[in-house]
Amino acid sequence: MKTVDSIELADIALDVSKFLKAIANPDRLQILCLLVQQEMNVTALEHATGISQPRLSQHLARLRKEGLVKDRRQAKEKLYSLSSVEAQEVITLLHGLFCAPKTS
Repeated sequence: MKTVDSIELADIALDVSKFLKAIANPDRLQILCLLVQQEMNVTALEHATGISQPRLSQHLARLRKEGLVKDRRQAKEKLYSLSSVEAQEVITLLHGLFCAPKTS
C-alpha cells in the first residue's frame, strides 16, 4: 500500500483547506448548487438566489480564482458553469446529504 509522506500530506491538506474555504460561504454554496445543475448567467443566478448582482460578481470572481467555476461568452452574456470535478462531486454529495427528500 502506498503511503503519503508528510510533505505531500501537508501540500494536500493545504489544497483541501483552500477548496473548503472557497465553498464555505452560504452565498457561494447556493451558486455552486445551481451551477451543478446547469450553466447560468448572472441574471438567472440573481433571480434564483436573491443575491445582489455586485455580491454575485464578487463570489463568482472568487470561485473562478479558485478554479471551481468557469465562464464563457455567448453573444452579449457570460454563462457560468462548474469547472472543477472536485466541486461537482462535493456539491453533489452535499446535495444528497442535505437537500434530498428525507425518507423515514
